[in-house]
Amino acid sequence: MYLASARRALCFPFALAFLFLSQIAAQEQCNLAKDLIVQSLERIKMGTNEEAGDGLQLLKHATEVCINSGDAWYYRSLFEKKLGQASKADYSLKKAKMFSSEAMEAGADPFVLSTGPHAGAFAPGPVHEKWALVVGISKFQDSRLHRLNFASKDAKDFAAVLLDPKVGRFQASHVHSLADGEVTTRQLKQELNWLARSASDPNDLVVIFLSSHGTPRSIDTAEVNYIATSDTELIPEDSLFATALPMVEISDIVRSRIRARRTVIFLDTCHSGAAIGNSNAPQPGPADSSASLAALDRLRQGVGRAIVTSSATDEQSYEGKPFANGYFTHFLLEALQKNGGQDSIEQIYGYLKQNVAKAASSIQRKQNPAFSRSEQGEEIVIGAPAGGG
Repeated sequence: MYLASARRALCFPFALAFLFLSQIAAQEQCNLAKDLIVQSLERIKMGTNEEAGDGLQLLKHATEVCINSGDAWYYRSLFEKKLGQASKADYSLKKAKMFSSEAMEAGADPFVLSTGPHAGAFAPGPVHEKWALVVGISKFQDSRLHRLNFASKDAKDFAAVLLDPKVGRFQASHVHSLADGEVTTRQLKQELNWLARSASDPNDLVVIFLSSHGTPRSIDTAEVNYIATSDTELIPEDSLFATALPMVEISDIVRSRIRARRTVIFLDTCHSGAAIGNSNAPQPGPADSSASLAALDRLRQGVGRAIVTSSATDEQSYEGKPFANGYFTHFLLEALQKNGGQDSIEQIYGYLKQNVAKAASSIQRKQNPAFSRSEQGEEIVIGAPAGGG
């Protein structure tokens, strides 16, 4: 009796340990499923059946490695519906409802362009309402992500210019600023959803400013797939998939949920410490990534979208002396104020391209902002007065 009880006592901790390890393994598989979802969404640029077919294979793998991923099942249903596989799409949708899907609740659909040619008749007119989300993330819980000295200040200064009645002319209630340095992935998603709900009129104007670290899926790809938030964990790699914000989520909100046909994104995700203080030595931590050409192309799909990044894909962005901001933001603020906010986004980019490159050259570095915009759309003037709709 005593020996049997002792054996049971010894087995109990092992059983708990086995259960714990099994739960960790299952979570890692579901984190991998999240990255497979991201990869499938990145396939969709023009919305062709070929793109959908490639993406569906990734989603099938996602539902295999994490059978209770509601998002994987939901997107799988959309891809199957796109390919004319109605019965399979119905089955996948039932699974999504069973396991609950955040993407389903948000109405996400990578095959729908909110400002595309099938979005309904539209006669462009004056700016109706103006909305802005301004984010600067400088503090990170993971020590491998070094603190950014100016990301938070850049966001605060940019928001102040938007609110200036002589420059940006935005209403205070229409500008959400996350500029205290710490922003979680959940907070950022919530604010992007607020923006998508608010900018519901085609004549609205939307501005997004985002400054943080940009992380690639791996060192073997030039794609910037994730935006680091304050609670992002870099290691193990599966934790990155679970805790950072995929770039594709930002582009899909812009592509499929923001109806405003004047939308501009300023993206600063490739920081370097080389211009901080008096040292030219880069700060420790993983190399940041700027947005790739493919990412820019995906963001500009639709009508009236413009994207400006702080540097080219193979460059870094510098901050600090001789400015009290990042180089990109310093000249962005100058460009906006130069003509009372009345310059077009093309004119602003021209000013950035010339002056940022010159400033970086003065410290023997290269930094050339990149620009992409939709082939169709009205002129975007950030300081245009609202209320014309």
